[in-house]
Amino acid sequence: MPTTEQLIKISTQVRRDIVRMVHAHQSGHPGGSLGCADFLTALYFVIMKHNPTAFSMDGKNEDIFFLSNGHISPLWYSVLARSGYFDKKELSTFRSINSRLQGHPTTHEGLPGVRMSSGSLGQGLSVAIGAAQSKKLNNDSSIVYSLHGDGELQEGQIWEAMMYAAAKKIDNLIATVDYNGQQIDGAVNDVLSLGNLKAKWEAFGWDVLQMNGNDMKQVVETLQNALKHTGKGKPVVILMTTVMGYGVDFMMGSHKWHGIAPNDEQLKQALAQLPETIGDY
Repeated sequence: MPTTEQLIKISTQVRRDIVRMVHAHQSGHPGGSLGCADFLTALYFVIMKHNPTAFSMDGKNEDIFFLSNGHISPLWYSVLARSGYFDKKELSTFRSINSRLQGHPTTHEGLPGVRMSSGSLGQGLSVAIGAAQSKKLNNDSSIVYSLHGDGELQEGQIWEAMMYAAAKKIDNLIATVDYNGQQIDGAVNDVLSLGNLKAKWEAFGWDVLQMNGNDMKQVVETLQNALKHTGKGKPVVILMTTVMGYGVDFMMGSHKWHGIAPNDEQLKQALAQLPETIGDY
């Protein structure tokens, strides 16, 4: 298993990938991608039991992941490539015409690792629950993971899915909420406050854990702890506090970097703060 220091090196390189990909085509979503880099690195390089070299859509007998907040696709593409799903050189085609790496993940291009088209917020939890229920029906003991934005929780379908998962005891599911407090139009509390999220998820019958999503050691430990909570009759959710734009000082904590690309000078500044660790694509 990679050490914490090795994981940090991977996540730093992933952050370099993100800003370079978004800059190259002057389009994409760097803020949330940077904030969640530690989480997805830990998930793919330590926690999940998966086989990058033998990808199948059904994911039978392996853990699977669904990205519900599909706009942070540059992060996911980087982690997929660096964990072996496809050649990292393909990252240079991000958001290009006819690329498999579209702005929001799609399935029709057959990109390994992607099992659901996402971008229309609010749908991913329902899909993850369906996959988890299917695994139960097929006596597959693997775990289903999903990631959601906090602004996404303003979608009503999320709350219907939460209610269903608890009622049907979907206890092979670990959902994570990126709780960075920012969305495209401003602070989440200003757009539509979510109130006490921990109390709400618990009221809906979920087992709730919390963590700092920008502390690699804590991310790994919390995900490992979450696994111990599976199989006990309740779905599990992790409320993950992150900083939007984490790792690049002029992006950090600002909703303005939700969906804009850095210019040439800003790219230089960002890369200077993110030292190359395991090689650019």
